[in-house]
Amino acid sequence: MNKMGFGFLRLPQTDDGTINGTLLNQMVDAFLERGGVYFDTAYTYLNGQSETALREALVKRHPRERFQIADKLPSWMVRSIQDRQRYFTEQQERCGVDYFDVYLLHWLNQRNYEICERYDEFTFLQELKAKGKVGKIGFSYHDSAALLDEILTAHPETEIVQLQINYLDWDSAAIESRKCYEIATRHGKSVVVMEPIKGGTLTKLPPKAEELFRAYCQDSPARWALRFVQSLPQADIVLSGMNSMEQILENMEDVKPLTVLEQTVIRQVAHIIEEETAVACTGCQYCMATCPKGIPIPDFFAIYNACQRDPGEKWKIQPIYQRMASDYAKASDCIQCGQCESHCPQRLMIISHLKEVAGTFE
Repeated sequence: MNKMGFGFLRLPQTDDGTINGTLLNQMVDAFLERGGVYFDTAYTYLNGQSETALREALVKRHPRERFQIADKLPSWMVRSIQDRQRYFTEQQERCGVDYFDVYLLHWLNQRNYEICERYDEFTFLQELKAKGKVGKIGFSYHDSAALLDEILTAHPETEIVQLQINYLDWDSAAIESRKCYEIATRHGKSVVVMEPIKGGTLTKLPPKAEELFRAYCQDSPARWALRFVQSLPQADIVLSGMNSMEQILENMEDVKPLTVLEQTVIRQVAHIIEEETAVACTGCQYCMATCPKGIPIPDFFAIYNACQRDPGEKWKIQPIYQRMASDYAKASDCIQCGQCESHCPQRLMIISHLKEVAGTFE
């Protein structure tokens, strides 16, 4: 069993921050050689570089029938009926394709759904499908199970729902992964899983959690996380934002569904992680796009979590904070505008957490 898809959100980069095209070409080739076919991108990923990287590494180098491309309309950026077609046309040009196998409305939540309805974006997707410009249609989602039920009831034409699902968020009261999965299943929708390793955070576990995994088998923490989501019957594709050849090779190995005992182990590990994680940030950087002060929020949360797990290491972490604060901005520079919180898929109380970061390092 292997349901892996290649997410183009976290790609390998060179020292100067540009995408490492040579390595990406090798990764795409290896993914295809091992049976992978599904590639996922979006208009806003990597400031637009994701779609063009996909064109160069995939579209220009392999026959179109060998792969599927999923792209997403930046639903919250639409400000007119004309914007819908304008963004779609630009995405076709960036990706170098005439059609998308899957086309989704990107990042629906309460606020973005209102924008979507205002500009009739679901109808636009249906029109594209009727013209043969897209295959399956749907949306990616970050909000409550109740709202998801409302949207799917209003729009039965939806075929695919892309959901954040991983074992740490499965029973989360904020993310509601399980409830959202069950809603999508009840409506008979195909589920594409995003963030199965929670932005890479489930690869580096507290020692106690990793020891528990190792006591049962030698699978890596990442493999445990991927087996969890691939074991879900309604999950058709599991996206991983891979940025190294090692990740490609490990993720493309066949996996066995979790046993009942292993499901219990997963729940125990989740409990350990929850106890030792101060801020459940995945590093997606959506908050960074709107911060007027340019505060490196995900980086600050990463080092804050490290300090909370091991306070004795603060003397090593403090200089890292000072360097980042000097290069960008301090946590205390936050003006509490709230734009970051409205864009956070994890629904974190970012303003409050930044105060904690400032209190720790400043």
